[in-house]
Amino acid sequence: MTKRIGVGIVGASAARGWAAAAHVPAVAALEGYELVAVATTREASARAAAEAFGARHAFTSAAALAAHPDVDLVVVSVKAPDHVPAVRAALDAGKHVLVEWPLAVTADEAAELAARAESAGVRHAVGLQVYASPGARFVRDLIRAGRIGGVEAVAFAGGGDPLGGSRIYKDLAWGTAAGTGNDLLTIMVGHTVAAVELVTGARFAEVSAVTARLHDQVRVVETGEPIRNDVAGQVAVVGRLVGDAGLDGGAVDPGPDRGAAPAGGAVVSISLQGGNGGGPDGFYLRITGTEGTLTVTPADPGHYSNWATWRIRLTPAGGTPQELAIPEHYHLAPAGLPDGPARSVAGLYSLFGSAGSTASTGYAGSEPVELPTFQIAARIQRTLEAVARAAETGIKQRLTPEVVAA
Repeated sequence: MTKRIGVGIVGASAARGWAAAAHVPAVAALEGYELVAVATTREASARAAAEAFGARHAFTSAAALAAHPDVDLVVVSVKAPDHVPAVRAALDAGKHVLVEWPLAVTADEAAELAARAESAGVRHAVGLQVYASPGARFVRDLIRAGRIGGVEAVAFAGGGDPLGGSRIYKDLAWGTAAGTGNDLLTIMVGHTVAAVELVTGARFAEVSAVTARLHDQVRVVETGEPIRNDVAGQVAVVGRLVGDAGLDGGAVDPGPDRGAAPAGGAVVSISLQGGNGGGPDGFYLRITGTEGTLTVTPADPGHYSNWATWRIRLTPAGGTPQELAIPEHYHLAPAGLPDGPARSVAGLYSLFGSAGSTASTGYAGSEPVELPTFQIAARIQRTLEAVARAAETGIKQRLTPEVVAA
């Protein structure tokens, strides 16, 4: 019998939080995983979480959790400024690591963690759930197969709720301070950049940007209390992509009857606007190729799962739009999980567990899969810092060849 992967979650509060809403039910639904340990900053809350979630061990530090022999995989689900020490502790203990997005507050920190993880020889990933999205993976393969020819342009527009608007939920209010890694640019634009890169197989080579901070103060949704706001709530990015999927002479051959993409690479535009503290907003993604267009919208607008449940329409050049059903094998999460945070995160765990074979921890499978690794996280964070510089200076930023190739 294959050993189940022992999961230890740093930041698993029983009272509230992302770990309780997403990671705990995801682990419980997956046969190959078992929650064995939790860690919070206080002994009482750690014990309460262990009892509530059925974990055998409770700790007050990431280092103690990572050092326990029952823990194979350390999941870091704390505030972004606390990611680095928790990830370092896991790597020092030689444990596999899954950490929420962003990997670190700065790109330099993210690059340092990526280098450490490679040296440690462990599996590592960040919480970019779009990598496990059935719709995103299906669109990626449609583009790889040349269904729209060479990609010429990508346009994304969406709302930023629950970030960036005139109101903020109490649990997210700490992110209104600058440099926390929990604002519209870091979170929402970061996830969007990841989605664009995933489906096109391309990389951002240059970016221009405009940001706006329309509210010096925002109100806490639950109390109405006004608090200071130091982060932008509106972001618009224009850039150029180079890489695969028919871009700039990339690796995917669109076929003899399909056009090639322009040599300069495809143009991409991203527009994200903060909301008013409501639920998740919808989005619109349009990918234009030489031989057709793919249009993506949420299957259930306004629902949390709109990022994960995509409605996909393919319009061949000169043809009639057709809605495409996502084949069943693109769904990675267990069928019994309802749409929501746990389902998205469970898909990411499924990817993580099948990304190669590590007999010592019971990982099964040897087929290569595409994980959002620490290297990918560091590259995206470099791109986001280039976006911030472009917005601040008004000067187009060109990413170095090393960053684009990473």
